[in-house]
Amino acid sequence: MMFEGFSKKLETVLQRFRSRGGLGSEEVDLALKEIRLALLEADVHFKVVKSFIESVRIRAVGAEVSESLTPGQQVIKIVWEELSNLMGQKGAIPLPVRETPEIVMLVGLQGAGKTTTVGKLGAFYKKQGKRVLLVAADLKRAAAVDQLQSLGKKIDVSVLIPLPNEHPVALVKRAVHFAKEKAYDKLLIDTAGRLQIDDAMMEELVEMKTSASPHEIWLVADAMTGQVAVNLADLFHKKLSLTGAILTKTEGDARGGAVLSIRSVTQVPIQFIGTGEQIEALEPFYPDRIASRILGMGDVLSLIELTEQNYSKEHAQQLQKKVRSNQFTLEDFRDQMKQMKKMGGLEKILEMIPGIKKVKPDMEQLGKEMKGIEAILSSMTAQERQDPGIINASRRKRIAKGSGTTIQEINRLTKQFYEAKKMLKRFSGGKKFGFGNGLE
Repeated sequence: MMFEGFSKKLETVLQRFRSRGGLGSEEVDLALKEIRLALLEADVHFKVVKSFIESVRIRAVGAEVSESLTPGQQVIKIVWEELSNLMGQKGAIPLPVRETPEIVMLVGLQGAGKTTTVGKLGAFYKKQGKRVLLVAADLKRAAAVDQLQSLGKKIDVSVLIPLPNEHPVALVKRAVHFAKEKAYDKLLIDTAGRLQIDDAMMEELVEMKTSASPHEIWLVADAMTGQVAVNLADLFHKKLSLTGAILTKTEGDARGGAVLSIRSVTQVPIQFIGTGEQIEALEPFYPDRIASRILGMGDVLSLIELTEQNYSKEHAQQLQKKVRSNQFTLEDFRDQMKQMKKMGGLEKILEMIPGIKKVKPDMEQLGKEMKGIEAILSSMTAQERQDPGIINASRRKRIAKGSGTTIQEINRLTKQFYEAKKMLKRFSGGKKFGFGNGLE
């Protein structure tokens, strides 16, 4: 889980303030010493750590506790605000440009997920109703062009590929002309990377920049590399004047050093974060929301946006009608599990729910149970999912064998399903439960 290590340590430190009656300098210094250690262990740049600690100290020592806040809440508020400031305060999504197409050039080293990110951005902008053109200008990695073509086909977005023996700079120049001629809204350029920075790569990127005159130049970097990603951003910025960064693989970055450091060190804002392998696993970056996740306060706004992206109003209304008329089936439940996967999985959703860290669910056990349920549902026939009442002893035996589970697990699932179905019907109808009678 993103920031898991740092978040746990920070939570432990701040917990001590909850029952304090005041904020003395000794208590604050002791807490800041531990927060400083937690930041360094999270691979945050030492200069960033020093600046952050000093900013919190100035505000926390002798800070007045308002009537509605306990000292602990006051410290948490200060830390939250300083974390948000550290990462850039507000979301760094660029303002729409007046001319079209808007040209975005993505740069970075091999292995960071640059080509995949181009595809994810294509899907993101297409959902916004934009006409998107992807440009396969990474001609160094043999599979890059084929990979981008495959991604373009998957998301139904056009991909411009090189002509025989065409130089990347010539391809980019042709792409800009083509995009203007065909009235595309967004032009996303995938460029060649290397295992490490070299002069030839940089020279080619500078030529591309001159030829395309992009509105945005975004570095794609692996968040799990920590300070390496920050140093990389600094080097690329000096050569290309970056306008932003996209950090990939953040779902596996338990430390978070790159996310916390990159803006402060380079002044380059983070535009998006990659949160998984799925094409939908790309989030606009909002520092205040990330700060809330770090402090265990959840991220309700992002959860709502994620839900809206994956559930249409019509789909939600249809589902509610099924629940109310007692027609909700295991087939519908299976569909909900698929939608949850598209949203990034249970772990990502739980991360956005306020207070979930206090409950501390066993994610490994939850994951195993969800996989078991998915296997059971997949081993059922469509008829069995529509009407679990027909599942007799022989059917249970077949399903258990097909799913690698036990008959007891199948019995437990069907029992829980019927109980949940009754509860859903009861709660979905009356206003006395606080749900109202519609979605409006």
